[in-house]
Amino acid sequence: MSVRSMTGYARARRAAGEGEVTVAVKSLNHRALDIHVHLSPELEVFENAVRGAVKRRVRRGHVQVQVRVRGAARAPAAALSQRMLEAYLAAFRQAAMTHCLVGEPDLNAALRVPGMFESAESDPDPEMESALLAAMEEALEALDEFRRREGGEIAADMRAWNQALQEHVARMEEVRAGVMPAFEARLQERLAQLLASVPLDPQRLAQEAAFLAGRSDISEELTRLKVHAAEVEGLLQAGGDLGKKLDFLLQEMQREANTVLAKAAGAGEAGLAITERALAARAEIERIREQAGNLE
Repeated sequence: MSVRSMTGYARARRAAGEGEVTVAVKSLNHRALDIHVHLSPELEVFENAVRGAVKRRVRRGHVQVQVRVRGAARAPAAALSQRMLEAYLAAFRQAAMTHCLVGEPDLNAALRVPGMFESAESDPDPEMESALLAAMEEALEALDEFRRREGGEIAADMRAWNQALQEHVARMEEVRAGVMPAFEARLQERLAQLLASVPLDPQRLAQEAAFLAGRSDISEELTRLKVHAAEVEGLLQAGGDLGKKLDFLLQEMQREANTVLAKAAGAGEAGLAITERALAARAEIERIREQAGNLE
């Protein structure tokens, strides 16, 4: 499956009798599937079919569908409401009698009263339905192609940023490997000073030493960052509905990078080197996350 963005636009036309039906479809970013269909009154009977066509093609995004008919299109039949007309005439005469007015009702004014005409129920026009749904499918196919093309470009950028992230992680591992012996020596020296000045329980001392070592070691965070980066690459290769999955994964990666930054603080020159790389890694994660919000 390919990677698709959530943004796109497409239009299609189809002949319908002596007229023409035009379908325009526009999609924008949205956390869920949100469909808005704009149809003229004579086409409202086809709204469910239009929505169904969109749902078969689109998983996530704000989708606007605009349908227009030009030329000879069958308008909904309308009939004069005898009930409304009789009520209008009766009200006119009653008002004239009550207020001692002289005059005759104006038919033109009466016909402009809302509700004076009733739309008669009519069967769907098979020819219009066929043209509309064919145009709908053509527009959705063009929209899907637009979204696949844009999604491919976004995915290429994300892969480049993910590769840069992995390089920063690899460099942090190299720096960590070089400073660990010095760090352990300093830890032993500090523990010896504590033992010389204050008597401590050996078991408690071992626990404190392990705690201090764990707080300063970034190996677990770097390992998780590598695993998550591999998962990002796998999702981009698999394609499909991956926007939400990527967003969750990248949140976890941001937490790991922040933890590395916290542990590197106060670790001397090596800590500064790790901090520089961790900041760069976090920037790459943020770039990927911003673009993940544009994917379906």
